[in-house]
Amino acid sequence: MNNNFLVISPVKDEQNFIESTIQSMVTQTIKPSQWIIVDDGSKDMTAKITEEYCKYYKWIKLIRINRDAQRQPGAAVINAFNKGYEIIKDDLYDYIVKLDCDLRFEPSYFENLISKFNNNKKLGIASGVYLEKKNDNWITIKMPSYHAAGACKIVRKACFQQIGGFVPHRGWDTIDEIRAQFKGWDTCHFDDLQFYHLKTEGSGIGQLRTNILHGEVFYLTGGSNIFLLFKVIHRMLIGRPFMVGGFMMFWGYMRPLIMNRPRLVNSEEADFYKRLLNQRIQNVAGKYFLKRG
Repeated sequence: MNNNFLVISPVKDEQNFIESTIQSMVTQTIKPSQWIIVDDGSKDMTAKITEEYCKYYKWIKLIRINRDAQRQPGAAVINAFNKGYEIIKDDLYDYIVKLDCDLRFEPSYFENLISKFNNNKKLGIASGVYLEKKNDNWITIKMPSYHAAGACKIVRKACFQQIGGFVPHRGWDTIDEIRAQFKGWDTCHFDDLQFYHLKTEGSGIGQLRTNILHGEVFYLTGGSNIFLLFKVIHRMLIGRPFMVGGFMMFWGYMRPLIMNRPRLVNSEEADFYKRLLNQRIQNVAGKYFLKRG
C-alpha cells in the first residue's frame, strides 16, 4: 500500500484553532513523513504554539515568513505553500497534502482517504467533505461532485507534477482540478469522510470581499456565462449579505473582464471547464423535470 504522504500548511494568525489541527494530526492512525507549517507573518501566538509541538514531534517543522499583517487569500497562501514545498520536494512521497490549520478531523481521516487513492489509480485529487457551524449546528457544505475542498486536499504525486503544482493565484483550488481532469485524472470528494472547519468561510476577509473574490475566480478560470448567471441569482437569494452578495460576485467577475485580464487557463482548459459546468446545469434541470414528471 502506498501511504507515504507529506503535509504543508500555510498559516496566518490561527492561534485560536491551530492546536485543534495539530492534535488531530498527531493522533492520526498513519502520520505524514513530514509536516511543514509555514507561518506567513502571523502577529499572534500561532508560531509559539507550533514551536511547542515541534519539540515533541520531530516530523513537524516550522518555517516563518516575515511580511505585512494583511490577510491575502490565494496568491499569498500558495506562495507560502511553495516555500514549504521547496524544503521537501526531493523527499520520497506518494501524496502531498495542503492543509489549513483551522480544522479538526478524526484519527482515521488520512488513512481512510489514502485508501481511496489506493483503490483508484486514476484518482488524482480528493478530500472529504467539511462541516461549518451555523446556529449551533454543524452543517455539511455542499460541493460539486468533482471538487475537493481546498482547506484539506490530498494530491497524488504524479498528478501534482503533471499539473505543475498549485498556481499562486486566487482560484488555485479550481485550476488544479481543471488541469487534472483535462489530463485524465479523477478529482472528487468523499461524503463518508468528514472534517470540521472551525472558522466560517469569509470570516478572515469579510463576506463582501469573499463574494467579489468568487466572481473574480470564476472569470480567471474561464467559467460558463450561463452558469455565472445562475450563480449570481442564487447568491442574491441565498448568499450573504442578501441580494448584495450576488451583486458583489457579479462585480468581481466584471472588473477583470473590463480590464481584459488574462485568464489562468488556456483556451482548451477553459472550454473543458465550460462543458463541465454546463453539464451540471443539465443534470440539475434533468432532476427537476423528473420530479415534476
